[in-house]
Order: sequence, then C-alpha cells, then structure tokens
Amino acid sequence: MALKVFDLQCEHGHIFEGWFGSHEDYDAQQARGLVTCPVCASASITKRLSAPRLNVAHLHAPAAQPAPPAGASDAEKMAAMQAVVMRQVRALLRNTENVGPRFAEEARRIHEGDADERPIRGTATPEERESLAADGIDVMALPDFLDDDRLQ
Repeated sequence: MALKVFDLQCEHGHIFEGWFGSHEDYDAQQARGLVTCPVCASASITKRLSAPRLNVAHLHAPAAQPAPPAGASDAEKMAAMQAVVMRQVRALLRNTENVGPRFAEEARRIHEGDADERPIRGTATPEERESLAADGIDVMALPDFLDDDRLQ
C-alpha cells in the first residue's frame, strides 16, 4: 500500500510527519481529532507545504540520513531530528511481534518464563499497564499512528 506522507505542524510549532492512506484518510482522521502532535499531544494540526513523496522505503536499502543544510533554521533542524526519531521508532516496531489484545497476558508470560523472550507489541488497557508495572514488568504506551500494521 502506498502511503501519503505529510509534513504537519502543531499550534506550538512542533513539526512532524504524518503517514496516511490518502488525503481523504488524513481529512477523516483530522475531523475525528485523531491527528495529534507526538511531542505535546496537541490536536490543533495543520499541513505544511512539502514535496509529494510515497512511502516506498521497503523497496530500498536503508540510506544514511542527510544532515540539515548549513544555515537551516531551528524549526528545520527540529523537523529533521523528529523525522529521524520517527523512522527509528517505526523500524523498532517492525521488529516486534504484534500480539494484539493479548499484550498484557503475553508480556506476563514472557516475564515469568512461560513464553520465549522476544520483543512484542499490542494493546493494553491503562489498568493492565498499571498491573504490569506493579509486577515489575516495564511497558511503554505508544500512539496508534506509529503502528504501520493498523494501516494495512
């Protein structure tokens, strides 16, 4: 599936990428308040002008990320840094097993040695996350938009 990648900015000036199935998908998610800033969680988001591009990274070997040009503004430097972080997070997620709503159960099984140790991701309620943390099982909540499986 080819994705539309938009440069977005929140009301506080944070610049980040948003990946959507289409312009209409962006508009629908924006109307439902689902497009939020990954830095401050603001839902007041605008599209910035950007060159059109498609998410075809899976077709190419990873390339070194270029540094911002000399004389780049602070906003451009921040956007470049945020883009690198987002790519790294998505690469990390691609190397995990999605166990879906069984996340809390599977994390506990791994912790107790009843399942093979491996990186997993999935969904858990706030109560399940609190229970895991109370038992010394470290978990981290991530926004849904980072999970490319959700878009397929």
